[in-house]
Amino acid sequence: MRFAGRLDAVPPYLFAELERKLATARAQGIDVISLGIGDPDLPTPPALVERMAQEIRDPATHRYPTNRGAPEFLEATADFYRARFGVQLDPGSEVLAVLGGKEGVAHVALCCLEPGDICLSPDPGYPPYTAGPVFAGAGVHYLPLREEHDFLPDLDAIPEDVLTPANLLYLNYPNNPTGAVVGEGFFERAVDLARTHDLIVVHDNAYSELCFDGYRAPSFLETPGARDVGVEIFSLSKGWNMTGWRCALMAGSAEVVERYRHLKTNLDSGMFEALQRVAATALTDLRDFPREMSAVYERRRDLVVDGLRAIGLDATPPRATPYVWVRVPEGHTSASFTELVLEEAAVVVSPGPAYGPSGEGFVRLSLTVGDERLTEAVRRIEVSLGTPAPVVNDRFS
Repeated sequence: MRFAGRLDAVPPYLFAELERKLATARAQGIDVISLGIGDPDLPTPPALVERMAQEIRDPATHRYPTNRGAPEFLEATADFYRARFGVQLDPGSEVLAVLGGKEGVAHVALCCLEPGDICLSPDPGYPPYTAGPVFAGAGVHYLPLREEHDFLPDLDAIPEDVLTPANLLYLNYPNNPTGAVVGEGFFERAVDLARTHDLIVVHDNAYSELCFDGYRAPSFLETPGARDVGVEIFSLSKGWNMTGWRCALMAGSAEVVERYRHLKTNLDSGMFEALQRVAATALTDLRDFPREMSAVYERRRDLVVDGLRAIGLDATPPRATPYVWVRVPEGHTSASFTELVLEEAAVVVSPGPAYGPSGEGFVRLSLTVGDERLTEAVRRIEVSLGTPAPVVNDRFS
């Protein structure tokens, strides 16, 4: 059989490989703690499950959904953005249901890029920021996210010969995998860059509702001029524990939204209308539920960061996202440390370079397992390093 060569242009998906390793170890009877995949361990709110049960009994939801989107969902999105971010959206032209944030950020590249174009992608960054452009036949120019720059790309350092063919800029704050939050004035600089060089900006807003220490993440669309140059993809996956539901939205530039709708009508048949109605409930009646999840992740963040510091690892507490970005110990690469804790501690973490070359020297730990398992994971990592350190508080006693 012969297959398209484009599949060979990107490596196997990181989390698929982690799942394979996890399954292999567990099949051998090993008790593995996976901190690799950011999949919430807590259930979807019961009110949303009940709404889904109600809606799937309505035969009207069993037919093809409209490509324009269910009015209840579109209006709920506009109301959410108005209340949460102070952004006024036209639900008829500036909002579209998307089958998960991953689909959105990957497939939008097919609308914006063609062979000869360049995509500006954060490094480290979510793998679809690279895979989507590559599948579109475009080139990728990495924007390094350095710790000394608070994990923000230096937009002024992009070479002119890169900006000329560039047509798409991905941004993602709060950031995966680093946990960084956007700096003051950064979105404004991104809008100016997009206007000057005729770029389309796609902001992946998967984590704005999971924030700590009183921080409340902004929307890119709050920035003056943002809707003139791009869109935001907002996901319900993490804030409402709905990863398996595949429920997200695109909002912003009516022109980009319409072109994406054009693509989707030729590739899929839209989001199940029952799910759109559930999403409307999440964005209205359960609008504040992510604050409950934020409290859970903040507690887990403190538990893990304190524990890692106690065993000598360099971990900075993030102000958002369910992830901790950790520098590997001296003498290790990201890969060697990942292998060490898997082989010696039966703990799975994500190696930094899987998110891009600038991720070397780091690993990402997900907080999407219970407190006791997180405590046990830190204990195991300590043993694997062979350098016991004093416990800093009784949470590890």
